[in-house]
Amino acid sequence: MAEDHGLMSDHSQDDEEEQIELTLRPQRLRDYIGQAKIKHELSVYIQAAQAREEALDHVLLYGPPGLGKTTLAMVIAHEMGVNIKTTSGPAIEKPGDLVAMLNELKPGDVLFIDEIHRLPKVVEEMLYSAMEDYYIDIVVGEGPTAHPVHFPLPPFTLIGATTRAGMLSAPLRDRFGIVAHMSYYNQDELKRIIFRSAKIFNTQIEDEGAHELALRSRGTPRIANRLLKRVRDFAQVAGKPSIDSATVSKALDLLQVDRQGLDEIDRKMLLTMINYYHGGPVGLKTIAANIGEETNTIEEMYEPYLLQIGFISRTPRGRVVTPAAYRHLGISYPTEK
Repeated sequence: MAEDHGLMSDHSQDDEEEQIELTLRPQRLRDYIGQAKIKHELSVYIQAAQAREEALDHVLLYGPPGLGKTTLAMVIAHEMGVNIKTTSGPAIEKPGDLVAMLNELKPGDVLFIDEIHRLPKVVEEMLYSAMEDYYIDIVVGEGPTAHPVHFPLPPFTLIGATTRAGMLSAPLRDRFGIVAHMSYYNQDELKRIIFRSAKIFNTQIEDEGAHELALRSRGTPRIANRLLKRVRDFAQVAGKPSIDSATVSKALDLLQVDRQGLDEIDRKMLLTMINYYHGGPVGLKTIAANIGEETNTIEEMYEPYLLQIGFISRTPRGRVVTPAAYRHLGISYPTEK
């Protein structure tokens, strides 16, 4: 019985976490913080589509992870007043999986495919006619009895999200009428997100505490929310009625997140390049082998931010550590470079 009780408790906790995650997601464009240019353009496209009583054109959202692509897809569906079905590229293994999902859509509905760059080629090719002309051709039966069936679809909106836009094939990319690049958030936007999340968590945070947390969040709302949860734990155990900058600094120093948002992996990557390869140029595979991370992880999660803040640069021969990174790490920049 005790074991059963424990299982129920775990499920209850998971449900609670999931509920908080859903609550953190805004429902309307006006409540969605940041990405002002994209929001303005989307509001125009949504109003126009609604006035014409048409499905919104297909949307491609691309940019580093954690910037709110999934949330924005849900907001679009909510603004259009339609249902959204969510999946991911790796989850659609064969054409039948795609057919089953498309078959569930009603006119105007949204199909959201995360990591769309990882769609199998055969599935991607089936999407072409679905996106352009709202139909798919499927083969029914096997051998001599096999025959094609023309399967009409209701007008729908495909929203694709990717961290690797360069990996999308040109035919797929060209079928998106709306293409939006999600950029990193500035400090003020992150502070607003932190205050909003703190209110949802029923947690008090001071202005200086929110500022310090925003500084260390890598311009990424997902990271800001994750760090806020951890800082909240430290404040609660320390008996603090609200989160101040000292609590944030102490907690994030223990978590090895510095004031530029660099964590242990970032520093390991930079120091490996400096100590073993004189700051570069170094190939991505060499870096990955040295620090024990996958090349995809480095390319998608760590490199974009380091490029954004000017700590590394890309050259034809590999990655190079910049003077700014040397200064941040307190290491003298070699004059012979």
